[in-house]
Amino acid sequence: MLATGAAVTNVTALAQVDREKIYQWINELSSPETRENALLELSKKRESVPDLAPMLWHSCGTIAALLQEIVNIYPSINPPTLTAHQSNRVCNALALLQCVASHPETRSAFLAAHIPLFLYPFLHTVSKTRPFEYLRLTSLGVIGNLFYFYFMIQGYFLTILVCLSLIDCVFVFAAGALVKTDEQEVINFLLTTEIIPLCLRIMESGSELSKTVATFILQKILLDDTGLAYICQTYERFSHVAMILGKMVLQLSKEPSARLLKHVVRCYLRLSDNLRAREALRQCLPDQLKDSTFAQVLKDDTTTKRWLAQLVKNLQEGQVTDARGIPLAPQ
Repeated sequence: MLATGAAVTNVTALAQVDREKIYQWINELSSPETRENALLELSKKRESVPDLAPMLWHSCGTIAALLQEIVNIYPSINPPTLTAHQSNRVCNALALLQCVASHPETRSAFLAAHIPLFLYPFLHTVSKTRPFEYLRLTSLGVIGNLFYFYFMIQGYFLTILVCLSLIDCVFVFAAGALVKTDEQEVINFLLTTEIIPLCLRIMESGSELSKTVATFILQKILLDDTGLAYICQTYERFSHVAMILGKMVLQLSKEPSARLLKHVVRCYLRLSDNLRAREALRQCLPDQLKDSTFAQVLKDDTTTKRWLAQLVKNLQEGQVTDARGIPLAPQ
């Protein structure tokens, strides 16, 4: 028993030391001289300190320091001169904002302060160099975290001043759905911004990982009734979304990605819940989703196969056919 008690005391003491270090690093964010190391250390700890988000949000000057890191990068966007070192540093700041965006105690205040808008200039960038791609990916991760979408990048930097090297990227969805009121708040905020066209641009020309996160964000917007109604409200909005999804299907038929295809199919299925969109999809749904193009890719994915079957069924329901059962063109 004595040995067990000593072990517990040691663990508690270690936890207290770690917590003191967290407070120290948060304080060091306020000083330009110590900020870079503090960003690095805190970004490493964000998964292991459950209340890091409230600590960051309520500490004096911390959020201002993180925003300063973001704003300092703006001159390197146009012309595109962002270095790996700069990208790494600002992405550490963005990682802490991901933490704040996903925490139930800080999410509403994060939205009320319109902090995501500071990231939109990064989503506007088109350079395909790795520092810019990592910047867009991490910025999308902040938006995705508003839906409890945990985006983790497991990686290391061969030389922080020379080369950014991503080793692996893992997507983990939190168990259970968000409380509906929380998600509605996020949707309402995003619909007042330009996030949909920004996501569509990345879905068309980004890397597979960026496309996946951007499509996930669009999917979450579509799954909300307000978001679906917004996108289907005008032909221009719907046609833009349908055109990009169609281009993605064509690209996926050449370069398959089961993970990305799952989100694309889910977006199509949700669009088919809207009567006007359903009618339009009967004319513009890519043939690759009607035939066996993706049979091999989806052979072990029962969920996406079920969604795809339901999509085809939705488009067939209520369709006018001739005596031979062949669909008639709309008048």
